[in-house]
Amino acid sequence: MGSFKSLKQVRRIVEDCIENKMHPVYHIKILMMKKELEKDPALKDENWDRFLPKFKKENVQTKKVKSKEKKPYTPFPPPQQPSKIDQEVESGEYFWSEKKKLAKKWQDNQEKQAEKTAENKRKRAAAFVPPKEPAKQDSNNSGNMEEDVAALAKSLKQKAKEFGKQKSLKNINAEEYISTPTAEHPSKKKKKAKQS
Repeated sequence: MGSFKSLKQVRRIVEDCIENKMHPVYHIKILMMKKELEKDPALKDENWDRFLPKFKKENVQTKKVKSKEKKPYTPFPPPQQPSKIDQEVESGEYFWSEKKKLAKKWQDNQEKQAEKTAENKRKRAAAFVPPKEPAKQDSNNSGNMEEDVAALAKSLKQKAKEFGKQKSLKNINAEEYISTPTAEHPSKKKKKAKQS
């Protein structure tokens, strides 16, 4: 039978298996690791939880079978849908010549194509529509804006006048800015000739 401690372990393994908590293989792995840890005298008094593996229970959910609602029983089958030939006979297309059938098909294709191009044009044009700007409700703000613009223009004119006065006050000596050829610097060609 074994010791009382081992009986308790077996009981826990069986109960976990019956309750579908943990598979017995995982319990056996844990027991084997505990047996190895008991042999080590340094770890005898320590907590072994950090060495033991932790198995998470993965509960695989089964698909629930959807019960289909039963339709009321009718002994008669549903009426048969008309075939393509029956529909052509009803509309009169069955008796048309090949040329007329092709012309009708071409006309239908042209109409579908025209609808598609119109829709594509609308989509492309929608990209170029500018967003709506919010409407200004305060009339006072627009009056203030006009005053600000007028004040700004006035200050710019005043600064331009001051700048013009400063330029005219300066005496610019043109001779300082005009370069004159000097005889002191010989040309580069002469230098090369002297070196060689």
